[in-house]
Amino acid sequence: MTGAPASAAGGSSSAKGAAGAPGASGAPGGAKPARGGKLGAAAVNQASLWNIANILTMIRLVLVPGFVALMLADGGYDPAMRAWAWAAFAVAMITDIFDGHLARTYNLVTDFGKIADPIADKAIMGAALICLSYLGDLPWWVTGVILGRELGITLLRFLVIRYGVIPASRGGKMKTLAQGTAVGMYVLALTGPLATLRFWVMAVAVVLTVVTGLDYVRQAIVLRRRGIAERRAAAEEAER
Repeated sequence: MTGAPASAAGGSSSAKGAAGAPGASGAPGGAKPARGGKLGAAAVNQASLWNIANILTMIRLVLVPGFVALMLADGGYDPAMRAWAWAAFAVAMITDIFDGHLARTYNLVTDFGKIADPIADKAIMGAALICLSYLGDLPWWVTGVILGRELGITLLRFLVIRYGVIPASRGGKMKTLAQGTAVGMYVLALTGPLATLRFWVMAVAVVLTVVTGLDYVRQAIVLRRRGIAERRAAAEEAER
């Protein structure tokens, strides 16, 4: 989607280079194309803001207040309203899968998406957990463990970003799937064997939440140590 503007910008720069070939090696001749290139890149990023991946992220953000309203309607114990709340939650989880895939596959990654996507993820999950605990369907300590882990790992990523990026692990993806399945089952007004099953699914989700959280902490420590060692080595090399 962004290929055409980039090609256009490249063509324009080539034309300028051809026109000013005799002075191509001079500083003044090189400065103007650089400024034009920055303006072209900014235009491309601005145009790509309203892409399908970002629109799906915005839909998730809009679904959060609607989900809360449906969960708490009629005291929070109307099966029909809970079913609609589950539908909103399911749509949010599905769009979470597709927006990231679309952004990476079709080069639709934007600064807005990098910030809004994790916010949308945590907003819908946090809203569901808090509503369930408020209604007495889920112990508060479970909500605290899951939300504490999510916020803590997000903060940890920002703290070590100067040394590198902590990649998403397979365990993290399994944790997300388990959390989404367990919370979705709690949102529905289930009874009997299904109510027992959702307890065990949530137990698996909590275990994965803690284990993957500790693994991210380990990765952050290793990443920081490696980054510090590389900086020291680079500084020593520069002094020689």
